[in-house]
Amino acid sequence: MTEPILEAAAVGFAYRTGVPALTDVSLAVHGGQSVALVGESGAGKTTLLRLLLGLARPTSGEIRFDGGPLRRNRLREYRRSVQTVFQDPYSSLDPRQRVDRIVAEPLHGLGVGGTATARAARVTEALDSVGLPADAGSRYPHEFSGGQRQRIAIARAIVCHPRVLLADEPVSALDLTTRVKIIDLLADLCATRDLTMLLVSHDLGVVATLCARTAVLEHGRIVEQGPTTGVLGAPSHPYTRKLLAGVPRLPAAG
Repeated sequence: MTEPILEAAAVGFAYRTGVPALTDVSLAVHGGQSVALVGESGAGKTTLLRLLLGLARPTSGEIRFDGGPLRRNRLREYRRSVQTVFQDPYSSLDPRQRVDRIVAEPLHGLGVGGTATARAARVTEALDSVGLPADAGSRYPHEFSGGQRQRIAIARAIVCHPRVLLADEPVSALDLTTRVKIIDLLADLCATRDLTMLLVSHDLGVVATLCARTAVLEHGRIVEQGPTTGVLGAPSHPYTRKLLAGVPRLPAAG
């Protein structure tokens, strides 16, 4: 198998209190894959995501990008290749900025996209790719619904043509109907843009729809990982079975 694009190799992390948040976590994300990281609140998902984003350094082990350690001198290259969609579209967008400026932020920050005209064309293409109207760029976030704001956030993430999308609970703040539409959008973008995705989620239905592989995190340790059909269909660890038992089911028809 080819080298993973993104990898956590025996990663441990402890906060200043000394309490370990992650212990010996190994997770590999290969090109073209969609991988889910699941677990309850406090399992360590957010901590691992911060390490994968280069916002903090592991206490032990290392984060690897394209087979090499993710070091400070590689962060600019890394951020061109790896972009993030956060959970809350209300707080992740600057309400004072027009949408076209918000979507263009990565292009300016990373110094990519060419001339002002070329960058504007990229912004227009990104907005179109997420299904927003032609005039969206000239408007402000408060003029859009929650689902449309998340589409803006996704447009910002894809505008610099990244290789990897880190999606942190991207639909949990949305209503059910809107969730389905955003899930379909993410699946389509991964397929048409050859995007690799790491999805952080507690929603096993979303995971089953979007991800071919799943890793289960409990108290800072990965207790089970493998093909999603196996992990969710025939879990081997008691914690995974507990997560599945907590999924609401419709009552049988009488």
